[in-house]
Amino acid sequence: MAEYRAPLADLQFALNDIADLHAIPDSNGATPELVEQVLTEAGRFASDVLAPLNQSGDLSGARIENGVVRVPDGFADAYGRFVDGGWNAVCGPTAWGGQGLPWVVSTALSEIWQSSNMSLANCMMLTQGAVELLAHHGTDAQKRAYLPKLISGEWSGTMNLTEPHAGSDLGRLQTRAERANGAWKLRGQKIFITFGDHDMCDNIVHLVLGRLPDAPAGVRGISLFLVSKRDVLEDGSLGAHNDVRVNSLEHKLGQMGSPTCVLMYGDEHGARAELVGEPHGGLKTMFTMMNHARLNVGIQGVAIAERAFQQALEYARTRVQGSPIEEPRADAVEIIRHPDVRRMIMDMKAKTEAARALAIVTAEALDLARAHPDPGVRERSALRAELLVPVVKGWGTDRGVDVASTAIQVHGGMGYIEETGAAQHYRDARILPIYEGTNGIQALDMLRRKLHLGDGEPFRELVSDIQAVATQLADSPGEDLPAIGRHLATAAAATGEAGTWLTGKFWDDPRAAAAGATPFLELLGFTTGGWTMGRAAIRAAERIRSGETDPFLGTKIQTARYFAEMHLPTAAALAGPIRAAGNTVDAAAAA
Repeated sequence: MAEYRAPLADLQFALNDIADLHAIPDSNGATPELVEQVLTEAGRFASDVLAPLNQSGDLSGARIENGVVRVPDGFADAYGRFVDGGWNAVCGPTAWGGQGLPWVVSTALSEIWQSSNMSLANCMMLTQGAVELLAHHGTDAQKRAYLPKLISGEWSGTMNLTEPHAGSDLGRLQTRAERANGAWKLRGQKIFITFGDHDMCDNIVHLVLGRLPDAPAGVRGISLFLVSKRDVLEDGSLGAHNDVRVNSLEHKLGQMGSPTCVLMYGDEHGARAELVGEPHGGLKTMFTMMNHARLNVGIQGVAIAERAFQQALEYARTRVQGSPIEEPRADAVEIIRHPDVRRMIMDMKAKTEAARALAIVTAEALDLARAHPDPGVRERSALRAELLVPVVKGWGTDRGVDVASTAIQVHGGMGYIEETGAAQHYRDARILPIYEGTNGIQALDMLRRKLHLGDGEPFRELVSDIQAVATQLADSPGEDLPAIGRHLATAAAATGEAGTWLTGKFWDDPRAAAAGATPFLELLGFTTGGWTMGRAAIRAAERIRSGETDPFLGTKIQTARYFAEMHLPTAAALAGPIRAAGNTVDAAAAA
């Protein structure tokens, strides 16, 4: 497996040139200079400590011994070093021991951790989501008891939604809480619980969806509970084990080092639980953690794409096979010199950079929604983030899968052999379009909710912003930027028209609209990806005109043009299938 090196130049370009890190208010001293140092140190830690365990963790996997989940060798030590280095606290609230750095910084760091070792980084990602939820919805007592330990990483957190009979249909949950001796006792079963148990820290804080005795049916009867693996005593120390146990570990396609648990609550006396938020308001409360997870799973898509790209690029630069097509009698050359291999490498690079930039821009909107002094900017930024999160999750994870698949293709037959490591990236990537609401659910969320936010104004404003970038590109000197602008303008027009059509169609014929929802999410993903790459090209050209000579800038323009010319015309053509889907999907035979 190729060594991992954090893409520091592209991360910093995305933070400072596509987004504007310097302009984010209340960033707790996160200057571009400081963030550069943080990312450099993070990249070093990831390369030296986390990445070397990625393949060995995949080979050995997590296991159960005497009812306790054991992570792969080296994981616990690496996690301890991660916590001791303060990395878990980087973006936690300062009031509870965090460093309070912005979402954009968290996004860049998350990519580094996930690229280097996704199986291990799952634990940190979920803990960060638990921190976000409790910081917003926990009582003062819950914040005091749990946030400092979660932020430091001394304890970890989980998210418990799924049950065997319900899947994504949360309205069918059967886990129930009953009042006994002044406390809630929880009983039920949860499946697919990532890091539901492990031996890397002393306590695990489970956030669990369930029902109160008087709960109405469906999603309006869901409450949220906190279940600590061990009792937390008044002085903060840990007491007895709670009535929660691991029933089994799932046998999976990938992410073998990340334990996916079946958890049983209340088999004996009932699991001691605390209500979080309002009774019957659990789904709304949990959405704080779910939206955090959806953004971070989108970042996982970027991360695995980057890791697969690095793997394929190294192989293509060193594998000697075949004569150049223009000199058939010449000696064999490195395969990166063959046009189709170069095409695949460029395709991986362009998709990864577009998805990365889109994730950073979405995180920037979250930062502005949180801290901008102008309430109007806060509101618009919050709506922009709501609109883009399902795109980052859906389109970003689909790109992770297809880039990882292309990486296997670059390796040829050797890519299908586990020893090279290329297959692991594909196996690890495949869960991402399913995690935290399948991508089909993300598409339906876009159709049913996000296109209708603010009577459609946030969507129209996004399309207008994309068209403005296309116009700026078209009016730029040279050949590269105008070419990008032409394709981006066409994609933006197709996106606007398709979104308007779907919005109207949804009220008249929701099944027909739903049939076109997934291709629309694909169209919106490629168009917003082209938008971020167009912005990147503009900034790179400005810096070149100012006298900078870094080759990175010219490469960025080439990559943006590749993305525009190879993907935006195909994306724009999805406008037809979006409209036609309703006529063909239901008519097609089910068998």
